[in-house]
Amino acid sequence: MHADHPPMVSIGDMPMVNDGDYVAIFNSVHRVMKAEKLLKEQKMQILLIPAPRALSSDCGLAIRYAAGERERIEELLHGAGLSPEEIYIKSGDRYSRVDVEY
Repeated sequence: MHADHPPMVSIGDMPMVNDGDYVAIFNSVHRVMKAEKLLKEQKMQILLIPAPRALSSDCGLAIRYAAGERERIEELLHGAGLSPEEIYIKSGDRYSRVDVEY
């Protein structure tokens, strides 16, 4: 594991994805890692997480971010040619797919 990446574990009862958080799903490990690097360089508050089991992901990883960061994060990803394959928002125990318009 890279020194730049903290372990991907839950702390106590703290969930990986909180209510109202967004989860971006990518189609490859390469793309999600590039997206993570870009967003961290821009000081965005994101977390690389295992893709939630309720969501399908070819690479098994996803990026989680809060609603307040959504517009800027999605603009950065789109501008870099790293738009996620799918984006979901968590509500209770469910994930709802979000339509994104660029």
